[in-house]
Amino acid sequence: MKQKCALVTGGSRGIGRAICVQLAKDFDYHILINYNSNEKEANITLENIKNTGGSGEIIQFDVSDSEQVKTALDDWKKNNNTSIIEVIVNNAGITKDNLFLWMESSEWHDVINASLHGFFNVTNHLIKDMLLNKYGRIINIVSVSGLKGVSGQTNYSAAKGAVIAATKSLAQEVAKKNVTVNAVAPGFIQSDMTKDFDEKELKKLIPVNRFGKPEEVAHVVSFLASEKASYITGEIININGGIN
Repeated sequence: MKQKCALVTGGSRGIGRAICVQLAKDFDYHILINYNSNEKEANITLENIKNTGGSGEIIQFDVSDSEQVKTALDDWKKNNNTSIIEVIVNNAGITKDNLFLWMESSEWHDVINASLHGFFNVTNHLIKDMLLNKYGRIINIVSVSGLKGVSGQTNYSAAKGAVIAATKSLAQEVAKKNVTVNAVAPGFIQSDMTKDFDEKELKKLIPVNRFGKPEEVAHVVSFLASEKASYITGEIININGGIN
């Protein structure tokens, strides 16, 4: 019997870490914790998984580098030929905020490469196995920025908006093979990405009057990864405290 696995990109910190731990709690999945540069934090995530009684391992690659993705995942599959990745959580991403007028080309391309090309590189390389297995869950972590736009985040909004559109299209392509594709769109969540934000001021924009917690995002991801969510596909679920 094949060992069933869940891959979480950008799983070393913040929302990614919370998702890894929640999946370990809720399922028997062996968790693949992807990280790019911070091995120390990735190992902390692994320890947290083990503390819940789950199992996992860390796997290093930069999602924006197609060759790194291919090499790392092919090597993993070669060494784990009795395992199958049933769940992909495309969580890795970066921000390089700036007003569009002053935005450097590198700020645009780096953000697009991480979120949009990262989604393609990882998912495209693994989806064939899901289709052959006739089961899979693809969950893309997007953002309120990709739905309504945020000043100073034209690059991030463009990247996440594109992943939202891709989510809807891919869902239609693979639904008959029992593979669902959904996205989760967090608003302001307490994490490294928002640590420099003025929470006191920004929470005035949020109807529930607070930032969200990574664990609140992780619970929704866990539900979408389950068989209970088998009739939900092509959807974007907002977790933003009521921001319209």
